[in-house]
Order: sequence, then C-alpha cells, then structure tokens
Amino acid sequence: MKKIEREKLEHHIREKIEILKKDIISFKELTAPIPPDNSIGRLTRMEAISSKSINEATLRNTQYTLSKLERALRMIDAPDFGLCGQCEEPILFARLMILPETDLCVECAEKMG
Repeated sequence: MKKIEREKLEHHIREKIEILKKDIISFKELTAPIPPDNSIGRLTRMEAISSKSINEATLRNTQYTLSKLERALRMIDAPDFGLCGQCEEPILFARLMILPETDLCVECAEKMG
C-alpha cells in the first residue's frame, strides 16, 4: 500500500471511530431500562421493549465494529496490514476504504459466505 493511501485510510478510520463513539453514546441512551411504572400503555410498552432490544443489538454490533476499527488503526503501520488473512494477497484499497476493519479480500470473503 502506498504511503498516501495509508494516510488517507488512517484519516478515514479515525473519522469512522469518532462517528461510532457518538453513535454508541446515543444507543446507550436508547437502551436504558424501561421503568415498570411508566404509564405508556400495554402496546406502546411492548413496542418500547422491542425497540430497546433492537437498539441493544445495534449497540453490540457498533461496539464490535469500533473494536475492529481500533485494531485496524493500531495495525495500520504493520507490514502485513492490507493483506488478506486467507490468501495473503493485497486487499484492494477501495475495499479497505469501505470496510477498513476487514482482513479478507473480496474473493476470500465470498468463499467464506
């Protein structure tokens, strides 16, 4: 990977990390416990509980993506960064810009399903 590409990717990862950190704060607020004495009605309460479950799953996924991005940022200067973990071929720069946390090229990712 060229130096300019690495710098662009590093900047992109840092931006994504900041966005995810803000998202996590929002999702944590949305997953706060719903007090049983909240008089919102039975159906609305069920919707609130369902929405809370969806937000909890989204929070977990966002936290997982954040940890993978932070790992990618730590590893960005490693000689094998940007190489596929399966075939060891370079991952296309465009793919890394879309999924900077990936460690698989398109072909290997498709094989894994």
